[in-house]
This record gives sequence, structure tokens and C-alpha cells, in this order.
Amino acid sequence: MADVLGVWDFVTIAAYFLVVLVVGIWASCRPNRGSAAGYFLAGKDMHWIPVGCSIFASNVGAPMFIGLAGAAAATGFSVIIFEWGAVFLLIALGWLFVPVYVSSGAFTMPGYLKRRFGGVRLRIYLSILALILYVLTKISMELYAGALFMQQLIGWNIYICITAILVVTALYTVTGGLKAVMYTDTLQTVILMIGATILAIVGKHFDGFYGLQEKYMTAIANTTSDNITLYKCALPREDSFHIFRSITTGDLPWTGAVFGVTIFALWVWCSDQLMVQRCLSAKNYSHAKGGSLFAGFLKITPFFLWIIPGMIGRVLYPDEVACSSPEKCQIICGNKAGCSNISYPLLVIRLLPNGLRGLMLSALLAALMSSLTSIFNSASSMFTMDLWRRCRKKASEAELMVVGRLAVVVCVVFSIIWLPVLESAQGGQLWVYLQAVTACIAPPWTVVFLMAIFWKRTTEQGAFWGLIGGSLVGLPRLVLEVYYPAPLCGTGEPDLRPLILSKVHFSHFAIIISVVCAIIIAIVSLLTKPRRPEQLRKVTWWTRNDEQEPEISDTEDEDDDSQDEREYTQSKYESQTTSSTDRKGVLQPRSCKRILVNWLCGTTNTKPVLLSSEERASHRKKMTSLTEDLTSKSVVNSLAIGLCLTTFFLLGFYC
Repeated sequence: MADVLGVWDFVTIAAYFLVVLVVGIWASCRPNRGSAAGYFLAGKDMHWIPVGCSIFASNVGAPMFIGLAGAAAATGFSVIIFEWGAVFLLIALGWLFVPVYVSSGAFTMPGYLKRRFGGVRLRIYLSILALILYVLTKISMELYAGALFMQQLIGWNIYICITAILVVTALYTVTGGLKAVMYTDTLQTVILMIGATILAIVGKHFDGFYGLQEKYMTAIANTTSDNITLYKCALPREDSFHIFRSITTGDLPWTGAVFGVTIFALWVWCSDQLMVQRCLSAKNYSHAKGGSLFAGFLKITPFFLWIIPGMIGRVLYPDEVACSSPEKCQIICGNKAGCSNISYPLLVIRLLPNGLRGLMLSALLAALMSSLTSIFNSASSMFTMDLWRRCRKKASEAELMVVGRLAVVVCVVFSIIWLPVLESAQGGQLWVYLQAVTACIAPPWTVVFLMAIFWKRTTEQGAFWGLIGGSLVGLPRLVLEVYYPAPLCGTGEPDLRPLILSKVHFSHFAIIISVVCAIIIAIVSLLTKPRRPEQLRKVTWWTRNDEQEPEISDTEDEDDDSQDEREYTQSKYESQTTSSTDRKGVLQPRSCKRILVNWLCGTTNTKPVLLSSEERASHRKKMTSLTEDLTSKSVVNSLAIGLCLTTFFLLGFYC
């Protein structure tokens, strides 16, 4: 399957990279880039369209093309619950969570918890937990899935593909900050939607949905038909065309799909730095809500753009996509656990003409780079703002910029080391691996944020020990998932995994972790001293509209809050009053070498602007404002209701 790209394919890819690099470099030259607030929050002046596109593109990534399509090829379209369920959570993000984050004035999610509870241990622990999650479930997934796609098209070694991906992505991510990421995300969302739509249209070889259903249920490999008894695990599932499946026999039981998936999806959409950071970069609250709503509309499309094509891939190429013999799978795709992950790449290679294959590879790279850039920016945000600054309280802007970039490099190295484990996990299904790992780690995070925002009685001690307790329940299962892979299909080996793996579905396990965590938080909170009402202003759902700022009880918290304020207000003020001149209008001479170093490191020669307390208060009030235009509010509320009703209809129709 290698070397299938023609001249026009390479022309298309080259044109794509040229446009993306131009947009990324242009965005990196915009104001607000030389400060932490500018780099990590895009200067807080983004409109709803790039906010929504960036949320969508940050989540799509290569796992959609490889993992989601591959899961649909293997088990049917039950995985759409992850996409359509996200619609409701994106609305919850804009209407329930973002108001609290905005009013608190936090830059990062661990930073929010510091403002909510005080102290530092929650902030440090959650920052470390988030970076671990990024390595295990995001960076490694994106790199492997993207490299697998490129390997099928070009034939390069998978690690050479990974190197190529990282080099191109780093060119504009590391230098540009969040603004460059969001502008390129908007461009890449358009590209990947065009590419996926073209393949979805070209791949329709059936008499409608029912024609696909009939052919999918008979799409089995020759080795499977020769020995049905041995390879029964490779047959299409009887419930392949149902979203909600049996509690006992379903690969994704309906109880887990409704409750368990919602729990760890709440982390993904409502409390993960990766998504929330986009809404926090919006110019005002209305644009933040509009961005999350726009992303919700876009989340309807994966069913038609990736899931149905993934199932078509199995129908057209059953001997490869549905291979059941570990030996044959190793020959076909280099993975004994199965080859369902190559379903979408096969469609691209064999159905699209010269030129369009290049467009599809561009679409994949668009999705991949959008996700990677967003992940890199969020990871560097948390490391610098929540961890490094703990150790280096007087760190300069230049130091924070450089450290943020180095943090990305370290995360990438650990992600590459993890790739061999990822490749063989969960029967070779990347999408199932992603959800299983998230279900072990994310639920305690979700519960802590829910109780922090909606229960004022929650204390720092309760949140911390609840987080520890939930982690102690979840991490052992994660270790077991890695140590005891499921037996390969066609080997006849018995399932000797511990009962907690073989009998308890990961979505049900997420419910167990959440209950344990919630009980610990409630008990410890009720036994410890609550925070005073003055300390809860603007940091919970019930106090988000308070006019007064929260009372700061310790010097350490006050220093951190003041530094956050200075970074944001200084960047906004400097962008309005300085360019290549100083505050007095005198041109500052700079050498070419100095300009290049500043551009690569994200630093400037501009001296800090000292603002008065009144100026800082004015800027902070604007930053934390929840005011909305009445017309905008009515429009987005009406559209949100319409989107919810549409999604309920789709879930009912395909249930």
C-alpha cells in the first residue's frame, strides 16, 4: 500500500503546508504574544467562530480517522455516543462551567481550584495528573494514529513518520502560542470537513442505510468463514446497528454509555484545560457560549464523516479490515491484535483519485496538527503556570516562555516511549484504549470540579483526599490494563485476566470510582472547616455574579493572584500602547539575531509596563465580566435548545 501518492497529491500537500505555515506565522507575529497571557490565552480577544472551530479541531485529531472509524469497523456505530453525548456537555460547558471559570479570572483549571480552595497541593496534584493524562491518552494517541495513516500512504517507518509530524507541528505551535493555534485550527477545520465529506460521498456504494446494514453483517474475512467456531470473535456483532446495548453482553453497555461515559467525558469537555482554554480566550462571555455551541453543532457530523465510512471500509475490504488470524493481521498491518484501524486509510488509498488522496492526507494532518498544537499549548500552560512558577516565583516572562516549550519536548519523549504499550492494548482498537485509560484516571478530576463548582460546602481537605482516594482506586486498574492484555482473537486462549478487567466494563468502573470519590469528598468536607462566604465570591456557580472580589486569606495566594493579573493586564495594555517603540515613542534598535531569538522563544525586548491598582482593577473587571447583549443571549439560548432536541431525536432514531 506504500508509495500510492502521485504528483498532484504532493502538490496538494505542499500547498496545504504552505497555507498553514503562512497563517501560523502571521498569527505568531500578532500582538499579545510575548507574555504568558498572550501566549496561553490568545490575548483574550477571540471570536466565537475560531473558538468553536478550535474546540472541534482540537478533539477531532487523527484518532477520529483511525480510532473512531476503526472502532465502527470492528463493532458498529455504538461509539457515536461519545460524539453525540458531547453535544450536551459542550452546552453545559458554555452555560454552566465557563461562567464560573470566567468570573474567577483563572488561566488554568488547576489555577481555578487554587482560587476556589486556596492552598497549593490541589493545584500541583491536578497539574501532574493532567500531564500524565495528556501523555497516555492524547499525545501518544495522536502521534501513533497519524503515523499509522502516513505509513499506509507513504510506506515510511512509523517513527520516521512521527518525527516528520513533530517537526512540522512544532514550526508554528511552539513559536505562535494559542492565537496561532486557534487561527490554524479554523483553517484546518474547513480542510478536514471538505476532505471527510468527499470520501463519505465517494464511499457510498450501497442502497442507503439499510443496504449498508445488510452488507456489513456479512462482512467477514475468508479465514473467519473457514473456521467460524475459532474466529467467532471476528464476526460482526448482532447489535452493530444499535447505540444502546445490553448491560451483560454489550461491548458498550447502555448504563455505561449513559452514566459512565458522561462522567469521564465531563473531564474532556468541561474541566480539561485543552477545551476550556479555548472558551477562556473568547473576547467576552457571549462569544465563549457561541463558540461552545458552534462546536456542538460540528459534533453531529462524525457519524456521517467517520463512523459510516469506517463501516464501509469493513464491507469493501473484509479480508484486511476484519482479519482474524493474528499471523495474517501482522502481515497486513503489523499488529497481531487486529487491523480495524486501517479501515479509513484503505478507503482513501483505493477509492480516491490522484490529487484527492493528497487532500485527504492534508485533512488528516490538519486534524492531527490541530490536536497536537492544542495539546502542546495546554500542557505548557499548566506546567509553567501551575508547576514551574511554584518553584520559581520570580520567573521572568522570557523564562516562562522557554520552560513552556521545553515541557512540550519532555511530554513528547514520554509519549513516544509509551507507543509500544498503546499499539497492543484493547485488541488493537485505539478508540477503546483511549476511553479505557481515561475511565481509570479522569473520574476523580470530574467529581472534584463538579463539587467545587456546585457545592459551596466542599473544602480543600475534602477535595484533596477525594482525589487521592479516587486515584488509588483507578490507578491499579490502569496498571492491570497494561499488564494483562485481552487474549488475541483466533488463538483460542482463555481469558485469564482478573475479574475487575474481564467482568467490569471500563464505563461501569468509572461510575465506581466516581461514587467512591464523591463519598470521600462529602464526608471529609462535612468534618472540616468550610471556607467563609467572603472567600467564595466569584468562584462557585452560586456566587459567580458577586460584585466583590474574593477575600484572600494567605500571602502566598495573594502573590499568585497578583501575578496572574499583572500578566494579563500588562499584555493587554502593552498591545494597545507599544509596538517596536517604547512607551515614549522612541524606536528600540534590535539586531537580526535578537529578533530571531525573540520570535523563536516568544520573548520581547519591551520593558514591563507598571500599571496602577486602578488600571489593574479595571482590566480585571473586564476580564471577569459575564455581561451579555440581550439579543445575543436570546439567539444562543434558542439555538442551544434546538441543538439539544435535534440530538435527542438522532439518539432515539438510531438507538
